Amino acid sequence: MNTLIVIGVIVAAILIIVVGFVLKFKSETAKMRPAETGKISENGYVIKDDFVNMYLIKDSIGYIAIDAGKGIENVKKGLKELNINADDVIAVLLTHSDMDHVAALPLFKNAKLYMAKEEVNMLNGKKQKIPFVNNKMSRSDYNLLDDKQTFKIGSHKINCILTEGHSSGSMCFQVNDKYLFVGDMLSLQEGKLGNSVKFFDLDHKMASKSIAKITNIPNVEYILTSHWGISKDYKNTVKDWKE
Repeated sequence: MNTLIVIGVIVAAILIIVVGFVLKFKSETAKMRPAETGKISENGYVIKDDFVNMYLIKDSIGYIAIDAGKGIENVKKGLKELNINADDVIAVLLTHSDMDHVAALPLFKNAKLYMAKEEVNMLNGKKQKIPFVNNKMSRSDYNLLDDKQTFKIGSHKINCILTEGHSSGSMCFQVNDKYLFVGDMLSLQEGKLGNSVKFFDLDHKMASKSIAKITNIPNVEYILTSHWGISKDYKNTVKDWKE
């Protein structure tokens, strides 16, 4: 009898934790304000997938995707609306490997996959946001990137900025100088930089410190977030940031 009582208490505790997590998850994602699917510049596009955005930048040989959404069907719908063929995506840059950024990777079968080398720790279990739960992706053929690395894909120049905190390998990508893709490492609040969501961070204090790394980058015009929309006025958006 005592054993049954102990088991019952453990099960009840687990249920309370799970229900609490789900309710908090829904509460936090309900506050998010991603941009609507559409064209954002001459060569830039955004897809809204529930509470998250992914982006695409075009050149003469194809598209670069920044992240890959949380659901294949929503991404398919967004691509169709934008008249973009998934086969024309030549690269995917992952800001990190959380589930709402990698779901549609199977669509982009012609794309090379890139992410920060530190993000591997989220996949192999060395770093975990939830105990005993590793991040998972459908592909393991990723190319690993270093902080401050610069490389080219087609005519696109990409600068890599490691901004750890939200995940172990959270990385921002400055594409063609003017576009800065920041993933989940910050929010936009009334046109100004705000902190990331503590509930979703691996290390919220580190995430806050990392924001300073993207507040003085020459030539940036756009800040493109995963959950809080887009700023087209970089200088005004970053100027008042204080940790």
